[in-house]
Amino acid sequence: MSSVSIPPPKCLLKSLVVPYRHMFGPGPSNVPLRILEAGANPVIGHMHPEIFKIMSDIKSGIQYMFQTQNKMTFAVSGTGHSAMECAIFNAVEPGESVLTAVNGIWGERAAEMAERIGARVNTIVTPPGGSFTYAEIEQALSKHRPVLFFLAHGESSTGVLHPLEGIGQLCHKYDCLFLVDAVASLGGTPLYMDQLEIDILYTGSQKVLNAPPGTAPISFSERACQKILNRRTKPVSFFLDMSWLANYWGCDGKLSRVYHHTGPVTAFYSLRESLAVLVEEGLQNSWERHQEVAEYFHAGLESMGLKLFVKSKKTRLPTVTTIVAPHGYDWKEITAYIMKTHNLEISGGLGPSVGLVLRVGLMGCNSSKANVDMVLATLEDALKHCHKSKV
Repeated sequence: MSSVSIPPPKCLLKSLVVPYRHMFGPGPSNVPLRILEAGANPVIGHMHPEIFKIMSDIKSGIQYMFQTQNKMTFAVSGTGHSAMECAIFNAVEPGESVLTAVNGIWGERAAEMAERIGARVNTIVTPPGGSFTYAEIEQALSKHRPVLFFLAHGESSTGVLHPLEGIGQLCHKYDCLFLVDAVASLGGTPLYMDQLEIDILYTGSQKVLNAPPGTAPISFSERACQKILNRRTKPVSFFLDMSWLANYWGCDGKLSRVYHHTGPVTAFYSLRESLAVLVEEGLQNSWERHQEVAEYFHAGLESMGLKLFVKSKKTRLPTVTTIVAPHGYDWKEITAYIMKTHNLEISGGLGPSVGLVLRVGLMGCNSSKANVDMVLATLEDALKHCHKSKV
């Protein structure tokens, strides 16, 4: 055999160096040492009984966080996008009607995912920073008769916290499943899955939970499960097929579990620990802390003369704040200056909010008044040192 023709890369002969940063963008958030250490536990088999016990603990934690008794509750091996696809790919068949509410990037993404599997997609659209009325949603449901309605509870691209009261009941009036994206909101603001009659709800590990990205808690109501179990066709994705995932996570009531995929066991360790942290603090305490810190932050921004992008206080997301991009400044220069000078991440807009806002995320352990003071000081410094046009 001939010798290898591709030489060993010199970069891999150097030690890995990762800097510490204040992760105050819309995600991922900083991971506490306790959760990092949990993820460093020894790797064992993804079908070992000890792992099944950890997965059972995770299910219980998700049910608490979601405030649901749904048996079909587990974590997808992937980020929030994988949970979004898991929901849509299982609940929707080609040719069926889907309605998505677009008030930021996540409604756009949901619509594209549904289109890719051959659904007939319709949208209701409001400008960034806005939300939908009950009447607007009912009119669209009546007109399009979808099997699934998608709505982002916490729209992290625009900073909107969308009201959910009554929408689940409205969807069921029109024989439609209610799918809610709560990646940026769960754990940071009140949400009751069962009481609100949400059929599919998901979040991500890297926001309020402060775990590394890579697992996405999700839950399906009995109504959603019946729709999925009565499909005429198989879901387009084997990896995200709920029936397989239900068996791996012990949600289907069967005594034996069949190999589906190699679960990311160290990510399960981290997710379990992050849920334990939330349980120790208590959901209501977490909700109240995030709201109190957000209000303190908003007051500080306004005292600096900065404007909040979401005008209504009731629809401001307490975990991700959107600030109107300061007039005369280049938002890219502001975020770059803060990163270089203060080792702190904040972000610009995303999707339809690009160029309109700065986004600051204070989630989980990052949600504190001390961190608010830090962000306000870095913003004040940036506005002093970054170029401001005279136009």
